Order: sequence, then C-alpha cells, then structure tokens
Amino acid sequence: MKNDLFRGRLVRLATEESQALAEAMSKWQRDSEFHRLLDTEPAMAISVKGTKDWIEKVLEKEDATFIFFTIHTLDEDRLIGFVGLDTIRWNHGDAFVFLALGEREYWGKGYGTDAMRVILRYAFTELNLHRVSLDVFEYNPRAIRSYEKAGFRYEGRKRKSLSRDGQRADDVWMGILREEWIRLQEF
Repeated sequence: MKNDLFRGRLVRLATEESQALAEAMSKWQRDSEFHRLLDTEPAMAISVKGTKDWIEKVLEKEDATFIFFTIHTLDEDRLIGFVGLDTIRWNHGDAFVFLALGEREYWGKGYGTDAMRVILRYAFTELNLHRVSLDVFEYNPRAIRSYEKAGFRYEGRKRKSLSRDGQRADDVWMGILREEWIRLQEF
C-alpha cells in the first residue's frame, strides 16, 4: 500500500505483546554498547520479568504525551528496535523523539534513518505537530549522520554533560520543523 502511514522502505512500525518486547529489550540491554548509545544511566542487566513489569507499568498505560512503536523489518518482519515520541506538548505542537536499534546487524544500513522518517511522517501528518526534537551523544556520529539524513538540524549542545569511561562528552541537540520536513518530501 503506497500511503501506509506506518511503513517505510525498509521498516514498519508496530506494537508488540509485552512478553515478546520484554525478551527483546532485555537482550538488547545486555549489550553495553547499545546501552551507552541509548541512555545516560549506568548499564545494567535487567531480567525479562523486570523489563516486562516496566513495559506493563510505563508503556501500556494511557498517556497522551507518550507514543511507542516497535520497529520491524519489511523483508523478514523481524523486531529490531523501537521508536516513539515523548513529552508531547499538544498546546505547542512539539515532542521529543527517541529511536534505538537493538539488533547490531541492522546498524549503519539505513534502517534507523527509515524508521525516523516514518515516525516523522506520523508526527507531522497524523499528530499535526510543528516541531520534533532529539538529543544524541557526541560519541555517536552514526546516529548524528542518520538524523541529518532524516532532516534534523543541529541546534546546540550541553557541554561535557555525560561521563563515559572516564571521559566527558557533550549532549548534542537537534530538531526539525514541519515546514523543513515538508520541503524534504518535495524531492
């Protein structure tokens, strides 16, 4: 279907039963590089049960400011990550986006960029948002390039705000406005 809101060139966005999602997320969290690229909290292994309890507490409650999708490949329908919108401020038309690919063999192959393009289409056409923002760690240049391909622009940085392996790193802020996204669709 040409105009499938939740489908890109490589991925589709979906929802997942809490047990299957918990198993995948628990596995991904045991990958310390995945965790360091995703989160500012210390890496730690979390059981499937603990992850499932978190999912059922956080992801399955009704919250108009938080939207969560899983990312599946189109070719094999494999669960490879998640993406969503957080801190949606409806009165201002803005939100923060988050994205993570947990399956390493899909890193650097366009799946994250495609998932970002799909969630932006959802944000700007279905939710009628005006602006989408994100932050990314400066030591993740692959993600920064991916976000730039999706249309995000550099907006600033929080200097030396992260500590990883005894080093300080900046938190980079990026954003995209609806009119910028629309111009990208004209090509």
